[in-house]
Amino acid sequence: MTDLEIASNSHKKNIREVAAGIGLKENEIICYNTDKAKIMIEKKDKKGKLILVTAINPTPYGEGKTTVSIGLADALKKLNKSVIVCLRQPSMGPVFGLKGGATGGGMSQVVPMDEINLHFTGDFHAITAANNLLCAAIDNHIWRGNKLGIKEVTFNRCLDVNDRALRNTIISLKDHERYDKFNITAASEIMALFCLASSLEDLKQKLGNIIIGYNMDDNPVFARELKIEGALTVILKDAFLPNLVQTLENTPAIIHGGPFANIAHGCNSVKATNLSLTLADYVVTEAGFGADLGAEKFLDIKCKNNNLAPKAIVLVATVKALKYNGTGTSEMLKLQSGLANLEVHLDNLKQYGVPIVVCINRYTDNTDEEINCIREFCLTKQIRVETSTAYVDGGQGALELAKAVIEKVEIDSQFKPLYDDQETIKDKIYKVATKIYHANTVHYTDEALEMIKKIESWNLDKLPICIAKTQYSISDDPDKLGYPQNFTVTVKDIKLYNGAGFITVLLGNIMTMPGLPSVPNYEKIDIVNENIVGIF
Repeated sequence: MTDLEIASNSHKKNIREVAAGIGLKENEIICYNTDKAKIMIEKKDKKGKLILVTAINPTPYGEGKTTVSIGLADALKKLNKSVIVCLRQPSMGPVFGLKGGATGGGMSQVVPMDEINLHFTGDFHAITAANNLLCAAIDNHIWRGNKLGIKEVTFNRCLDVNDRALRNTIISLKDHERYDKFNITAASEIMALFCLASSLEDLKQKLGNIIIGYNMDDNPVFARELKIEGALTVILKDAFLPNLVQTLENTPAIIHGGPFANIAHGCNSVKATNLSLTLADYVVTEAGFGADLGAEKFLDIKCKNNNLAPKAIVLVATVKALKYNGTGTSEMLKLQSGLANLEVHLDNLKQYGVPIVVCINRYTDNTDEEINCIREFCLTKQIRVETSTAYVDGGQGALELAKAVIEKVEIDSQFKPLYDDQETIKDKIYKVATKIYHANTVHYTDEALEMIKKIESWNLDKLPICIAKTQYSISDDPDKLGYPQNFTVTVKDIKLYNGAGFITVLLGNIMTMPGLPSVPNYEKIDIVNENIVGIF
């Protein structure tokens, strides 16, 4: 059966029953049909242990972080643990494009799979509407006389579909004409700040802090100067409530927000994570792409600035991905040399002081020899390693992984971020570039150096950095696979996401509006006998 067929044939509990299982009353949720709800209560005292699932560098095959996260949560439930899996919401663009859905796979999925991958509870649409209202307000202000003296507009419109024609557009207003572009909603600054806001008041403040452009003196112009942050917060009020669904095995799942991990921080909302930690003893969450992107930002942006600290990290690896990162004349030689990519991520994560478990996400065509090769490597590194067959077996296939995680969370985690936000921008970049990417030098373009000077002159430099680069390598070159060392990274540009509260550092040409492939997934998607088909 396809993932959608498995999901469609699952035995879902009424969402009220799922809510009651984590201590929520009927007047604390807003139901959307019988299988999804929004949670209205604010967080109470935290009691849960936070578990991060990350992975080695992604490949075209996929590493299965979401599948492992869901399987691990289901396994913890089978061990009679109070658990919630806390995930990002998929962007609708990739569903119709190349990647497809992002709700797990096989016997480890969150449901309703089709609705979560499409409109869900409308959160993405609300973020799109807020983003574009701000853009309309900027252009209306310019049309009406431009009292703020906006010389350059830096805030762009967005849409949650893949549309390469919108990468370059022209805005015409009277005698004012400028080049512009659209981002996909998951890459918008409002999505990023939405997922880092701790409360509605904090959300409103962050919205007001967005830099919408620069004036004639090259000083920033803030969204709050348009007196629009209140209206934007009203649009986002309901979307800001976390969404409750369930896994195929009826484990509670909170899914909220979905920023990209290459341009933003790639984590579900702070609001959802904080809430989950008050409702369950164990909270399983994930970060986008490999540990060099997703985990680093999770730890150095989301955790550091929101009083969060993971008790354990699960690092996912697959045989296929390790071979992809290796070279050799045989499959075993490729696997053995590809272990260098697992090694670099282990070296990186050890710096944060959090206990680690390696999860081999086992596919049906993997051999015992291949699995043992990875296992022996981890044991030589004194790292706990377990396999997961959650895709095929659900929670049952992740029981040993769950037992290992339970042991690790009881160890006293010594979580420490990689850098202090009070350091200079260049020092923060250097630490990530050398300690996570393993470069030996950092080169800056003139444009990047000029922007650093401006940010420092505005006294807005004491923010974490969010580095945007290729996800396929720990370096800024997608062709440098495995464990590249002693290279130079080039900082091409710097962007200040002041609303989100971080400085984006561009190491390459990062696409913020994907295009559609030659054979898009939308060709397979249809509705037959009132049932959706083709989503996977």
